[in-house]
Amino acid sequence: MTDTLLIPCPHCHSLNRIPADRLGDAPRCGRCKGAVLPGKPFAVDGAGFAAQLKGDLPLLLDVWADWCGPCKAFAPVFDQAAGELSGRVRLAKLDSEADQQLAGQLGIRSIPSLILFRNGREVARQSGALPLPQLLAWLRQQGI
Repeated sequence: MTDTLLIPCPHCHSLNRIPADRLGDAPRCGRCKGAVLPGKPFAVDGAGFAAQLKGDLPLLLDVWADWCGPCKAFAPVFDQAAGELSGRVRLAKLDSEADQQLAGQLGIRSIPSLILFRNGREVARQSGALPLPQLLAWLRQQGI
């Protein structure tokens, strides 16, 4: 019997039950029909953040701002990582300027900042932009 994973939809935040062996089949949300694993980073804000922490796949959050040069330079790397890591970790972006309250609750002191959540809890944090090989190595150290 295949394990079933609970994964929140990045669009409507509904929890979806997806068989683990079907993660590569572009699963769709049962409620809004959006891609549950879009293969690219999705935006989060204070309203949907708690819902995105639920579920069985880890969440890697990139906290950034539009005025931040290193954040802009890191964005293509984060996009590429999302495609490579689909089905193993979900990648999301939080605009620290647009949602200063959530950024403050997360204790963001510098950007870009990466926070890895597993089972609703922070398990690792990394500040600064990373090249793709270093990002993937850091995630491997975290068990991703």
